[in-house]
Amino acid sequence: GKENVDRIFKALERQIEIHGGKPVSLVVIGGTALVVQEVTSRTTRDVDILGEAIEKEGRVEIRKMEEIPEFLKKAAAVVQRDFNLPENWLNTGPASQIDLGLPPGFESRLVRKKYGDYLTVYFASRIDLIHFKLFAAVDRGGYHVEDLKLLNPSEEVMEQAARWVLTQDVSPEFRKILKQCLKELGYGKVTERI
Repeated sequence: GKENVDRIFKALERQIEIHGGKPVSLVVIGGTALVVQEVTSRTTRDVDILGEAIEKEGRVEIRKMEEIPEFLKKAAAVVQRDFNLPENWLNTGPASQIDLGLPPGFESRLVRKKYGDYLTVYFASRIDLIHFKLFAAVDRGGYHVEDLKLLNPSEEVMEQAARWVLTQDVSPEFRKILKQCLKELGYGKVTERI
């Protein structure tokens, strides 16, 4: 659960310092963000990095991390061993989402957590996790649908998410699957408005 995630990030912060790294701010989405916001206590074995957070005049800009810096890789390798995590537990899998576009207002809703001088993590907010999870549920189904149920979005937020999801895949086929998915989740009214 949450305590475990905190322990892992604290250990990572220490290792960044030990490996002579520089302070880094990561934007994290996916399962880890769900656990930190106590939506689920499912053990998540990986951390999905969307990018690096750059703080400017009280605002946050997200920069794509093409590759994980060497010092961070080394720090992550030690944490992997100590916590018995999968090999690429710290990964930039979702980085391409920056190019595809984020939900409007994403940066302003990030939840900031400082784990020490060398590591700050910005977690995607509940609203934004609903956007990503709806996209994943339509695209891949499975546990993403369960996560979406746990997030229990209001109709208003679900409509917002559905409109955003339609910008990610504009095919008529996708729209059809989206509407079907919304109906099955009990959001039939939303399908009439999108």
